[in-house]
Amino acid sequence: MSPLTVTQGEEREVKTLGGASLDGTPLDYIVVLAAVVTVLAFIPFSITLGSGGLFPMSQGIFPLVGWILGPVAGAVASGIGTLIGVFLAPHTAGLPLISIWVAMVASFTAGTMSIAKGRKYWWFGLTLIFVIELFLYVRHALSNGVSPLTIFAGSFINWSSLLLFALPTRSLIAKCINSQKPLLVTIGIFFGTWMVMGLSHLSAAVITYYMFNWPEETWLFLIPIMPIENLVRSLIGTFIGIRVISGLRAIGLMKPKQAIY
Repeated sequence: MSPLTVTQGEEREVKTLGGASLDGTPLDYIVVLAAVVTVLAFIPFSITLGSGGLFPMSQGIFPLVGWILGPVAGAVASGIGTLIGVFLAPHTAGLPLISIWVAMVASFTAGTMSIAKGRKYWWFGLTLIFVIELFLYVRHALSNGVSPLTIFAGSFINWSSLLLFALPTRSLIAKCINSQKPLLVTIGIFFGTWMVMGLSHLSAAVITYYMFNWPEETWLFLIPIMPIENLVRSLIGTFIGIRVISGLRAIGLMKPKQAIY
């Protein structure tokens, strides 16, 4: 036998067995990210027009939570973190039930962008739901006398996000987040956050609009404001996300089953 023996064969994957998990994600991962969401709920980044409430910085990482934990575990983590934030940081809670809904929809939607086998078609069902929500939103605005042009401009972040999600750009964004190149990861997180938060905003707006029926003057006032707010969410998500994903890769922490990064 030669002094040097080379063993070849299929690469083995080492996994940690045992411990409670949800949808393939360890519960301690969910607890940690729920705590991060709660902490960021203390930091406001924008004023909710009309009510004077504040948007929390945690909105910028809801998609990131879904990309890290997967759709189900991500929605649970963001929902729990936001729920705790409602009690500990009421100055950014807004409408509590709506805030929790936005958090869960955002993380679940982000988690369904997986490029792996298994649940990669969950996005299709979500797309149908978002199309219905946009239809109801627009129809109610028209019935309230809002002009089509105003609706088109006022719902820009919603329909632009829906197009990004329904078209192959969804998979392209997921591939960028999964890339080993920092620039592509940065691009993927930015546009992914814009897309996901625009869709979660739609899911909230279709409810609140039926509740408050704001007039066309409010639509006109919000047209330049909402894209800026979504841009800030995207910048926050990108700034935090690229560092979190780089750190997770560097320490070699076991990825949850449904993780996208």
